[in-house]
Amino acid sequence: MTPALALECQKGGVRPKPAISAGHAEEPLLLAELKPGRPHQFDWKSSCETWSVAFSPDGSWFAWSQGHCIVKLIPWPLEEQFIPKGFEAKSRSSKNETKGRGSPKEKTLDCGQIVWGLAFSPWPSPPSRKLWARHHPQVPDVSCLVLATGLNDGQIKIWEVQTGLLLLNLSGHQDVVRDLSFTPSGSLILVSASRDKTLRIWDLNKHGKQIQVLSGHLQWVYCCSISPDCSMLCSAAGEKSVFLWSMRSYTLIRKLEGHQSSVVSCDFSPDSALLVTASYDTNVIMWDPYTGERLRSLHHTQVDPAMDDSDVHISSLRSVCFSPEGLYLATVADDRLLRIWALELKTPIAFAPMTNGLCCTFFPHGGVIATGTRDGHVQFWTAPRVLSSLKHLCRKALRSFLTTYQVLALPIPKKMKEFLTYRTF
Repeated sequence: MTPALALECQKGGVRPKPAISAGHAEEPLLLAELKPGRPHQFDWKSSCETWSVAFSPDGSWFAWSQGHCIVKLIPWPLEEQFIPKGFEAKSRSSKNETKGRGSPKEKTLDCGQIVWGLAFSPWPSPPSRKLWARHHPQVPDVSCLVLATGLNDGQIKIWEVQTGLLLLNLSGHQDVVRDLSFTPSGSLILVSASRDKTLRIWDLNKHGKQIQVLSGHLQWVYCCSISPDCSMLCSAAGEKSVFLWSMRSYTLIRKLEGHQSSVVSCDFSPDSALLVTASYDTNVIMWDPYTGERLRSLHHTQVDPAMDDSDVHISSLRSVCFSPEGLYLATVADDRLLRIWALELKTPIAFAPMTNGLCCTFFPHGGVIATGTRDGHVQFWTAPRVLSSLKHLCRKALRSFLTTYQVLALPIPKKMKEFLTYRTF
């Protein structure tokens, strides 16, 4: 690891920070913490926040907006002595790169503006890449793994991960690009969410052409998430409702109403059957996106008795995300806690102390959670590693292509329908 990154650890292993006892599961242990190594004259507090962290879908790269307009691209796993066995990336591409071009190297992307949103593309399918390159030789090659960065001035920059080269610069937003999301299908369709109250759809296969503008929000758009089956888009703004859009027609499907304050984060389950939204009202709401039904609320109460529970803002939520197998949630709140939730329980199963948390994401193959902070740090925590039951695997497989309405129409027992539609909580 370069001198630009300071890694906190002890000789012979990682130094875990103490965790608050939850009594349900092993507490997350701090595997590693990365800090920006800046020259003294640039070590100022303004714009130092890590607003976004991301793993590439294949688990071979980690991106970190470390503040001051800089994004670090770090090969995963980190240096072996800092990461326990079993957390390696299961990536064919990283192995090929190692054979063909040497081990991937850490890269620094100077974006020129404060970086708010990050998103890795999936790997495009080889046939479509070759066909496009043959017919459009004048267009920059986006046939590789790319990283999109959303900037303070409304620009979106697209970078080639392997080389760190800038490929495209997308213009259209009039204010901060707060979040980004690629379609998981590999089509290189990118959705951006902005403080200009719009979402925009871009096609990187067509030189980053803007193909749609989605309007309707009355406040800054904080978050956007595309369902794994690529059928729906969820957007959360500084409003009490969230919008669900069709990714086929780019029209509004419905508004989901139930929060009492601004919704700031959202995520779909891996099978697209569930949607979770997190709000400043201290609640995470779990929805059925197909019916709009509210299935469950997860309330963030104070764990430390010394804190005043009457101050709602102390527990205001910042981020929520699903684990890759779909059995757990992670949340980050202003009460200085990372919480882990089991899907079918109403209270957290584990806690970890973190200061000034802003965002969280799971490693694509499980076992690790990455969190970003206001200080520009990123932390890696142990996450529950579980062997999914056969029941859950079957449900996940079926729900990846069946809507709730299609499940309810099946000639199967009522209890089976309830299980398949997550109504057994």
